[in-house]
Amino acid sequence: MTYKAIIFDLDGTLVDSIKDIADAMNTVLERRNYPTYNYDTYKTFVGSGVRSLVVRALPQEQPTTAEVDACLEDMMEVYSDYCINKTIPYDGILDLLAQLQSKNIKLSILSNKENTLTKKVSAALLPEYLSPVLGLKVEAHKKPNPKVVLEICESIDVKPEETIYVGDTDVDILVAKNANMLPVGVSWGFRDKEELLKVGAAHILEHPLDLMAILA
Repeated sequence: MTYKAIIFDLDGTLVDSIKDIADAMNTVLERRNYPTYNYDTYKTFVGSGVRSLVVRALPQEQPTTAEVDACLEDMMEVYSDYCINKTIPYDGILDLLAQLQSKNIKLSILSNKENTLTKKVSAALLPEYLSPVLGLKVEAHKKPNPKVVLEICESIDVKPEETIYVGDTDVDILVAKNANMLPVGVSWGFRDKEELLKVGAAHILEHPLDLMAILA
């Protein structure tokens, strides 16, 4: 198979953002005198969008909708200020993207991070030739729903089966499978390799440049 496009997840795949996410959520929790969490714990909370993160971080087993909504609004405000404080591309990512771009591979991002914040982080830290860069706009459309990732394929004029989706969590592998794309996991993100293989990752990258071998 000749692959013409690669769609990347953002957090845990292209950029290491867990410190900024955790710092922002902990600020929200501290304002309410709730317990806070360390960075490793936050790695288990992320991947399904900010609303899911808030629900997982709140101390109540079943927080009310009003509580979640209030904390979500607070989190969005705080994280917008925090989102590029400590976040950096993983080692090797910028080199990988440059090599892929030189081969005329179409490169895009689809994240479960809110759309405006996805674009802000990408614009600050990643090359401008990644396009489109999309985050979550509608909760029902978040990964592993394939709707948006299929719309990306249509917009860049490639078939799903000509596309690789690269991510670090189970929802990334599942959205690739749901869209009939090649599901590729990464070992450096927010989940371990065993979880990614269990849900169907066809490959696990140990280093970003390992992706080039799949294209060879």
